[in-house]
Amino acid sequence: MKKGYTLLLLLFLIFILSLSLLIAVPVWETQLQREKEEELIFRGRQYVEAIRLFQQKYPGTFPRQLDELLEKKCIRRLYPDPMSESGEWDLILIPPSPISGGRSAGPFSTPDSGGEEPVRRRPGGISFQKILVVPAALLSQVDNPQIIGVVSSSPQKSIKIYNQQDHYDHWFFYYGQTPGQTPKVVYFGEESKKK
Repeated sequence: MKKGYTLLLLLFLIFILSLSLLIAVPVWETQLQREKEEELIFRGRQYVEAIRLFQQKYPGTFPRQLDELLEKKCIRRLYPDPMSESGEWDLILIPPSPISGGRSAGPFSTPDSGGEEPVRRRPGGISFQKILVVPAALLSQVDNPQIIGVVSSSPQKSIKIYNQQDHYDHWFFYYGQTPGQTPKVVYFGEESKKK
């Protein structure tokens, strides 16, 4: 008889323990995701600050690869994207400005298309009206890339709302970002489809 009660008590304890775990795991996963979101913001801002320092050291130019930030001692280390499995960031570039003859001009020139300026000068710096998002793996396909920031490559929905965006691949971190303003975003490959 005593063995029956012990077995019943053991089954009851296992049930309570598994129920507790069932409740605790989603809470723990949510907390872990929130911590990763904070880390994403920190790392993104580190890249923005590194690009700002690069811009101070070399006015009018931007890095062509993230490695340049490390080589020029603008960042302590290259941080991986905490939200993507690969750790690869998508890069934010100044879109090439077409000029007559089909070539691209520098980052501060005005394009012929529609009178829209990709870069607007503002007091204390510059502001980008248009940005180009390129996966890091495809950066070599871009002529004269000028990196101004990073964005997560993860399309996952976020818990936190950052700059009025709820997906990590829309959390843009770039030099010249104006709070409350969203630039026109062009994704690599789309700009050639419209021509």
